[in-house]
Amino acid sequence: MTHATPPTSPPPCDTPDTMVLYGQTFASRLLLGTSRYPSPAVLQAAVALAQPAMLTASLRRQNLSAGQTPDNAFWQLLTALKVPVLPNTAGCHSTQEVITTAHMAREVFGTPWLKLELIGDDYTLQPDTLNLVVAASRLIKDGFKVLPYCTEDLVLCQRLVDVGCQAIMPWAAPIGTGKGPLNPYALRTLRERLNVPMLVDAGLGLPSHACQVMEWGFDGVLLNTAVALALDPVRMAGAFAQAVYAGRAAFLGGVMPAHDSAQPSTPVLGTPFWHQA
Repeated sequence: MTHATPPTSPPPCDTPDTMVLYGQTFASRLLLGTSRYPSPAVLQAAVALAQPAMLTASLRRQNLSAGQTPDNAFWQLLTALKVPVLPNTAGCHSTQEVITTAHMAREVFGTPWLKLELIGDDYTLQPDTLNLVVAASRLIKDGFKVLPYCTEDLVLCQRLVDVGCQAIMPWAAPIGTGKGPLNPYALRTLRERLNVPMLVDAGLGLPSHACQVMEWGFDGVLLNTAVALALDPVRMAGAFAQAVYAGRAAFLGGVMPAHDSAQPSTPVLGTPFWHQA
C-alpha cells in the first residue's frame, strides 16, 4: 500500500505554541495509542507522520512481571520510534490492581508518567468514578505523573485536580465508538471551569471531532482506534495531526460570535444612493 505524504509538521508561526504537562513541554498536542494496527510497519509509519507527543502502551501487552526486562519486538519498536512512552493501566478494575500495575509499569518502562485507567463497567468501559480519585491520590503520593482517563463530570474532574492531578483526560464518548463528543455542553463547561490542561481521550472517530474539541480550548487529544482501524492508518494519522493543529489555531485566533440573522460582510455606509435603490 502506498501512502500520500501530507505535511509532517504544521506551518511555521511567529510564537511557538507548546503543550505543558507537569512542567514538561511537548511540541505536539496529539497522543497516539499503539494497539490494533495492521502491522508494526504501519504503526511506525503512522507515528513518523503524526509526530505525537507521547505513545500509550499497556504493561499487559508486554506480558511481563516485576523485575523482567521488556525485550520483545514490540518494545524494540517503541524504543526505535524515539517518542516518549505513556504507560497505561488498561484492564484494571480495582484500586489495588491499578496501584500494582502502575508500579510494575514504572519499573518496566522507566518513567513516572502514567495514564490512569480504572474501569467500572465492562460494557461501556466507563471509568470507575467512585474509586478513581482515591487511586489517583495514592499514585500521586507515590511520585507518579498521573493523567486520569475520566468522564466529563465536572465534580469528578474537580476532585481529581484537588488531589494533585495537573492534567485530566475526559472522554468524548465510550472507548472505540468513534461517535465524537456526545455531551458538548458538559465538555465545554468543564473547559470553562477548570484551569488545568485537558486532553480529550476516547470516542473521537473523525479528524473533525478532534478539530472541534480543540476549537473549544482543549489542550490535546489522545487517539487509538480511529487511526489504527482506518482503511489507511498512516493517512488518517496525518489527517488527525493536521486537524489538531487547525483546531488549536482556530481557538487561538478567536472564533467570531454566532448571529441569528445575516450580517453583511460589506458595509453599505457611504454606498452611492443608486446602489441602495
